[in-house]
Amino acid sequence: MIVPIGPIHPALKEPIRLKLQTEGERVVKAEIEYGYVHRGIEKIIEGKTWQKGIYLSERVCGICSYEHTQTFAETIEAISDVDVPPRAQFLRVIANELDRIQSHLLANSTFFKSMDHETLFMHVLELREYAMDSIELLTGNRVNMGWNVVGGVKMDADERHFEPILENLKKIEDRFEIVRALFAEGPALALRCKGIGYMSKKEAIKGRSVGPIGRASDVKEDYRVGHYTYDDYFDFKVIRRSEGDNYARTMTRFDEIPESISLVRQAIENIPDGEVRTPAEIKSGYAVRRNEAPRGEVTYMIETNGNLIKNISIRTPSIPNMDSCAKYMIRDVPTVADAVSTYASCDPCVACAERVAITDEAGKTIVKRWDEVI
Repeated sequence: MIVPIGPIHPALKEPIRLKLQTEGERVVKAEIEYGYVHRGIEKIIEGKTWQKGIYLSERVCGICSYEHTQTFAETIEAISDVDVPPRAQFLRVIANELDRIQSHLLANSTFFKSMDHETLFMHVLELREYAMDSIELLTGNRVNMGWNVVGGVKMDADERHFEPILENLKKIEDRFEIVRALFAEGPALALRCKGIGYMSKKEAIKGRSVGPIGRASDVKEDYRVGHYTYDDYFDFKVIRRSEGDNYARTMTRFDEIPESISLVRQAIENIPDGEVRTPAEIKSGYAVRRNEAPRGEVTYMIETNGNLIKNISIRTPSIPNMDSCAKYMIRDVPTVADAVSTYASCDPCVACAERVAITDEAGKTIVKRWDEVI
C-alpha cells in the first residue's frame, strides 16, 4: 500500500510530501514530491545590483544562510579581480565555522526529535544556543547575518568579541562529549539507528550526495579542502565514516563540531591586522565558485553586466541529498517510523531545494531542477 506523509505533518519541519510504498510495515520504495514552498528566488535576483543580490541570496536557506552570502561574494570577487584582505578571510572562517556548529547541532536535535528522544533533543538545542550567541556577538544577528560584502565583511571584530566567543565554545566542549556519548553508547538509540537507512559509497556517489551525508558513506569530498583561505592558513581533518546509516550521518555531524571549534580558535589566535574590506568596482563577466556549507556543497554561477546580475544559478546540497534519501536510504527500512527518522537524518532543507526559476526562449518562466540546469 501507499502511505503518504505530509506535506503538513508534525514530524516535518517544512512542507514536503513523502510517498512510501510498504509491504506490511516494511518500506520498500519512497518518493519525494517537491513544490510546496517554491519561491523562484534566482529569477528574483536577475537584474538586481550585487547589494540586493547578496541580500536575497542569504534568504535561499535559513540555516546555511551565511555560506550563501560568502559564496555569492566570492563569485563576484572572482569576476571583478577583487583581493579580499587576509583579516576579512579569517573573520569569514570564524563566522562560517560557528554557522556549521549551530547547523550540525540543529540537524542532530531534529533527528532525535524524529525518534521522540526529547531529552537529547533539548540537550543538543541548549548547546546550540552558545553557538547562536557567538554568531550574534560577531555579526550582530543570529540567523540572517548580513555580514558579507563584496571585498570582505561589513565590520571588524576584536578581543571584546573574541573572548566571549571562546568562552561559549568552551561551554559547548564541557558538555559536548556527554551529549555525544548519550547517543553513541545508548543501546535504545543504536537499535533505531545502526543499520537503518543504509546507503553505500557507490550509491552516495551515484546519487551525488554531498556534505556529512556523503562523508558518512565514505565519500571524501569536503570543499573546504582546496579553498584558498583554508588551504593557506588552517589545519583541520576531514571527517569520514564508512557505515552509511542513520548512526553514521549523525556521528559525522557530531565529529565535525570539534574540528570547527578548532578552526575558530586557530582563526582567533592567528588573525592578522589590517583592513576588513577592499573597495570593489564590479566588472562584467562570468564565474563559478564552490564552498562547503554545513549541509554540503554550495555552488554559485553568476554572470554580471556591469553592476547588475544578468544570470545566476545556485546549486544547493539538499536536492541531491534528499533524492538519495528517497532512492537509497528509505528503501527497505523496517517501519514507517524509521522512514521518518531516516528522512530527518539527511538534514533536509526544503526552502533551499525549491528556488530554481529560469525562462525559456519566449521569456516564459519555467521551473527546472538543478541537475537539469547544470
